[in-house]
Amino acid sequence: MTNTAETTLPASRDVGLGDTGPRFHWDHTFAYLVLRLWLGVRALFIGIEKFSSYKSVAVPLIDPTTGQPDASGVMVNVNIKSYALANYAGVPASLRDKFAHEPFVPKFALVAFDKMLGPAFILTGVMLLIGLGTRVSLLAQALIYIALTVGLVLIDQPDGVAYLGIHIGLVAAALLLAQHNRFTVLKKW
Repeated sequence: MTNTAETTLPASRDVGLGDTGPRFHWDHTFAYLVLRLWLGVRALFIGIEKFSSYKSVAVPLIDPTTGQPDASGVMVNVNIKSYALANYAGVPASLRDKFAHEPFVPKFALVAFDKMLGPAFILTGVMLLIGLGTRVSLLAQALIYIALTVGLVLIDQPDGVAYLGIHIGLVAAALLLAQHNRFTVLKKW
């Protein structure tokens, strides 16, 4: 009798395992794939957002009845989001100011962390999405989240710490399910 979530390999392919053979638990495989994809997309877009910025632009007020600019010439400010290398900020300015007054964080460490944060998220996200070194990528993400947690603890941001704790739990769950990784470029790593 075969469960719908399991598939038994033929005994001819399994040397020394008898008739039962190893089982592929597709539910575990799909659970891992869902976690891997979610964590990959999340990391990729966190990294991309490090290169975004909002700029306030004055545009004419549009008359809702005619769809044309208002005849009185009234202008309104609209925030427009843009992406550019020049916009990069690994650590937001508001948090950077708090870290500047934290004696436990050396300035050079904050500068280095700021520079590597966005690219590290993008790299680990892409690696997870294509299945290249998924275990290494998950471990790297865990280390990033731990470093972010330490920073938020130092500047007394308990809500952010709890939020990062959820991410650590998801990474740990993915690492536990990594043995069920079937869709990958490098399975070993």
